[in-house]
Amino acid sequence: MRLKKAVCDSINLSSFAMESVFIHHQDYTIEAVKTKSIFTPTVWGEAFGKSLTKNIIEAKIIHNYLGMKLPLKTFAVTPNNQTIEFAGLHGYNERSRLLMQTLRELWSQLQYTRVMRIDIAIDYEGKIPTRLIKALSKTRETFQYGNTTYYKTAKEKKTNQKMDIKIYNKQIQAKLDYPLYRLEFVFKGNYFNKLLLKDIQIAYKKMEKSIKKATGLSVKIEDITPL
Repeated sequence: MRLKKAVCDSINLSSFAMESVFIHHQDYTIEAVKTKSIFTPTVWGEAFGKSLTKNIIEAKIIHNYLGMKLPLKTFAVTPNNQTIEFAGLHGYNERSRLLMQTLRELWSQLQYTRVMRIDIAIDYEGKIPTRLIKALSKTRETFQYGNTTYYKTAKEKKTNQKMDIKIYNKQIQAKLDYPLYRLEFVFKGNYFNKLLLKDIQIAYKKMEKSIKKATGLSVKIEDITPL
């Protein structure tokens, strides 16, 4: 059976002392954006194109020698943990290549951090196959938000703590000169059950089975573990 390639586009990692990885690292600097005494939301918006939501009680930007900017967040629901986000690992540009390089260079220091989210992307040049749309529509309803169509079960509300499924026009989002659509599965913290980064390979088969169950599509997720 021919397997469709799937890739990890984003990964969020959390730990009690995430900031300590970077404090004494010569290739990194930390810029505080939201603390008890600092609040510069425009700096955050310029760096990531997003606003600081109320559930983020502390926010910092990690800068490195490659010019990468990584968001470091502390959420109100987990005030004793910091979460770092590697978003856009598979974006068809130089930034994605440098972001993946950054993740792999930090792998040994981050291997005992908890996986809080993984976005698995499956790309199609042209439109998403009709059979996949039909498979998703059998048990899910659509919810449109901007360029993105979400597929929700009847039991789901806007927030699902385990998995979201969405389709969007990647050509528009990434400003590509060719048609590309992305089917994306967002697997969240409750899905992984305290998984550590060092054990990420254990999660690949579970995610592949979830994708198969939702769409009927057999996929092989590319391993992001450094060689």
